[in-house]
Amino acid sequence: MNRHWQKSSYCSEGSSCVHVAATTTGTVELTESSDPTGTIVRTTPRAFAALIRTAKQPAGAEPA
Repeated sequence: MNRHWQKSSYCSEGSSCVHVAATTTGTVELTESSDPTGTIVRTTPRAFAALIRTAKQPAGAEPA
């Protein structure tokens, strides 16, 4: 499968970034940039959005 991987604008040019791709089947895939052909985590767009919301919360903040 040909994926269009994207990395965060917050990621430096190092090798410790997470890449994200949306698939034609409606899933979201994540992989580590240092080994993009290794393990690929697949999830739903809803679960991925929840992960991003949680990651953006200040430390110690209550979940929305």
